[in-house]
This record gives sequence, C-alpha cells and structure tokens, in this order.
Amino acid sequence: MIEAAQHTDDVQDDKAPRACVVERVAGFVPPLRVTNDELPLDWEVSDVWVRSRTGVGSRHRAGHGVSTSDLALEAAVRALAGADTVDALLLATSTPDHPLPATAPELATRLGLGPVPAFDVSAVCSGFVYGLAVGAGLLAAGAAQRVLLVGADVYSTLLDPADRSAGIVFGDGAGAVVLRAGSATEAGALLGFDLGSDGGHAGLIQVPDGGSRSRAAGAQAAAGEGDPYFRMWGSEVYKHAVIRMTESARRVLDRVGWSGDDVDCFVAHQANARILSAVADRLGIPAERCVNDLAEVGNTGAASIPLALARAQDAGRLRGGERVLLTAFGGGLTWGSTALRWPSRPAALAQPFQDAAR
Repeated sequence: MIEAAQHTDDVQDDKAPRACVVERVAGFVPPLRVTNDELPLDWEVSDVWVRSRTGVGSRHRAGHGVSTSDLALEAAVRALAGADTVDALLLATSTPDHPLPATAPELATRLGLGPVPAFDVSAVCSGFVYGLAVGAGLLAAGAAQRVLLVGADVYSTLLDPADRSAGIVFGDGAGAVVLRAGSATEAGALLGFDLGSDGGHAGLIQVPDGGSRSRAAGAQAAAGEGDPYFRMWGSEVYKHAVIRMTESARRVLDRVGWSGDDVDCFVAHQANARILSAVADRLGIPAERCVNDLAEVGNTGAASIPLALARAQDAGRLRGGERVLLTAFGGGLTWGSTALRWPSRPAALAQPFQDAAR
C-alpha cells in the first residue's frame, strides 16, 4: 500500500475549484445472519458450493416489518454522529418503502433534518455511485453545503423463495456518507466520474411486475399473471458487468491520471467474487488491494459500496490520503465509477442493529 505522505499532489490549496469531499462513512446490517448452512434445504446447496460460485458465506435479512427506510435510518444516524448538519438528503435504493412517494423525504423527517431537499436515486446497484455524482452536482451548484447520501436495499422483499440463484447472493443492508463542499486537492475529494446506461438490456435484471407497465396490462394483471419477484439472467449479467465496470473504471483512471498500479484500494460493487476478480485482473490491481465484503454480507445492492468502505475503514484497511477507486454495475443496465483520496478523519463505526422502529 502507498502511504499518504507519498502523494505529493495531496497538498491543500485554498484557491482550488469547489469539489465534493467525502467527510464520513458508516455502514449497518440487520442482526439476522443467515449462513450458507442455514439456507433452505430444498435449494440443495452446501457452504462449499455457494462459496465456490459466488464468494458469499452469509447474508443478513431485515426480518418481518423492517423496511428500507429503517435500515437507512440506522446507517444515517451513524454517519451523522459528531458531524455538522446536512442540508440535502439522497437515498439510493431500488426497494423503496412505497412505489410513491419517494422514501427520502420520510427518512429526512425521521432524522430531524427539517424541510431539506430529499429524493431517491434509482439506478439499482449503481445507485450509490450515481448518488455521489448527484451530490457532487448539488455541492458544485451551491444548492447545498453538506449532503447525506444513503445507499440502502432490502432485497429479501423481492426474492422468489424458489429461486436459489438470487437467494444465495443477496442480502439486506445500508451504508451512508456525508459529503461536503471543499477543495479538489484535499483528502476525500472525488476527482472524476464516469456514468453510463444501456436500456436495451433492461430485461437482464428486472422486477417485471408492480409498475405502470404491469398495471396498464389491466385484465392480465388482475388475473394474477404478473411476476413480482427479482429476476436476473446470471451468465449474461456476468459478461456485461465485467466489461462495463472495467471500461468505466479505466475511463476514470485516465481522467485522474492514475494507472491500476497507483490504486491503493479498489472497491467494486459486491456482486459476485468472480466478477470482482475478473475486473481487478483487467485493471491490473492486485488482489490484496481489493475490498471483498461478500463473504460476510453478500450483495446488498446500492448499499454494497458504502457498506464495504465502512467495514474496510473499521478494519483499518483504509488510511488517509490513499487512492481509492470505486466502480459499480446494476440493472438498467447502469454503471459508474469514481476516484478519490481517502479522508483522514476517522469514519463512523458500523454497530449492531438496535431499534428499527426508532
């Protein structure tokens, strides 16, 4: 790993352009932990089988009556601990509490933030990176001085009990960051973005029922022929994920003037261990510089990157000034990447689940 002192371009410059700076990060998972040995017997899987194909050893479930906003609240409270107030809130999720309205305004109220602007960002597993770009835009425009960005998903509410392919991978969780306006030369500054989408492959990752398309079907929907569960075409998704995350990450590396060897810590969306390894190999980033949180929490959707960052910070794997590369891929199809120098201020610690009904 490269020490912060070796980065000569980390010197503060008060005259540098206004930038988006990551100030704090926190993560949260609910207490119910489901190991591979505790998966349904009719799935006919073993711990060795699941780990060899996905890298997942366990996942957390929100449990009865616990929604996305409940998990988001826990992560947000931890991220805000000891921080100044924020004046905007973004919630990246594809499992909102309700189809309408957005979940973010209710979350802002539960946090006691007052009448701040609050809205959801829907880009599935790329939602957190998209949210970082939106937050950076709010700060650059002067619409906010501090932004709270939360990534949270409760995928257990979307999973088909008979679909082991998704059931073995996905877990529930939330992660949050506090963003503030600052200088592009200081630690924590987001240095560049790459975002993209391809709606021509929307059917590869989808919940077919529940939106206006299925409601517009009228009689068919009334007859109960819709499909309300999460569906994913694994082999095709694998190919697109590896290509899109690799290409996107390379574009960001080019923009900030880094090579793969310059990256101290690589945090990709925690989709599947094989995907993470394939992308890192193509970027020339050694395995020891990659954060892999799959064994503990599985794929937590929009929460995966901030949760992985929080857990890596808590474990001492991230040090101030280190060069960090983030990349994600999700339904839509969507993808995105960004690069930053890790902030020196300690992050909030992930803590045990206590009171989801707060």
